[in-house]
Amino acid sequence: MRAFTNRATRASALLGAVAATGLLLTACGADGTAPSASATASPSATAAAPGSAASPAPAPGPFNDADVMFAQMMIPHHEQALEMARLADGRARDADVKKLVAAIERAQDPEIRTMRAWLKGWGRPGTADHGDGHGGGHGMAGMMSEQDMKRLASTEGGEFDRAFAELMIAHHEGAVAMAEEERKNGLNPTAKKLAGDVVRTQSAEVAELRRILDRL
Repeated sequence: MRAFTNRATRASALLGAVAATGLLLTACGADGTAPSASATASPSATAAAPGSAASPAPAPGPFNDADVMFAQMMIPHHEQALEMARLADGRARDADVKKLVAAIERAQDPEIRTMRAWLKGWGRPGTADHGDGHGGGHGMAGMMSEQDMKRLASTEGGEFDRAFAELMIAHHEGAVAMAEEERKNGLNPTAKKLAGDVVRTQSAEVAELRRILDRL
């Protein structure tokens, strides 16, 4: 019985090694060519975005400058949305605003980590350098100014709820415009899928924010 157990253990280990080798060959491409988008999701990217609605893009994989710019610009855009959402803690009063804040945090934090994994896999920097010292965030559609953020932070209760809704509508509309550009000009299918998710999700949230404003 002990000999049988030992043989079974060795066989299991061998099968594991073969499976791991197969995965490595799939990721790298046995003939040196870029693997297909459906078969080459980066393990590090997958681990970086647990629960994300969008699957990480393959690395390496088919991509173009539009894909890179989409990720480089959407990361700081999402980061500011999360900064705005964090301000709601202790300031927001409306239950629907609080619910929307939770949805933003749940969706956008994993998307940031996913897009960072794409850029790392593509060998591209995490931010776009336009020489303005703002890491690609300056001048992007929907981005709040420092004054906007200070104004939001200085409010609470119903005043915060109204300011948050107004500012987040503009912020989301900017993200949707960027995502539409990616859907039009991007190459990587997974990046374009995430862009589609952004358009669908944030357009719905804009509609909800408008409904909230109407009753506040």
